[in-house]
Amino acid sequence: MTIEMRSKSQITMPREVVSQLSLSEGDKFEVRVKDGNIFLIPVAVYPKSYISALEKAAVETAEAYRHGKITGFDNPEDLITALHAEENE
Repeated sequence: MTIEMRSKSQITMPREVVSQLSLSEGDKFEVRVKDGNIFLIPVAVYPKSYISALEKAAVETAEAYRHGKITGFDNPEDLITALHAEENE
């Protein structure tokens, strides 16, 4: 697939790539250059407060697991459900 750089250094992402990666207007990318190649990596940007809350929940869950207050989870969805349950207590 070949694309062309336009004025103001803009490129248009091919529709097939947009669909395949479920991209939409406003999505953010990290740009990396390695060995003369350009890599666009889709990224999610979250407020620091959200990341801090996730970190706190992960630490609390790990502590609860260590102390036998909770058992392991069969899948990530079960972990998320447990975290939400603790949040609502």
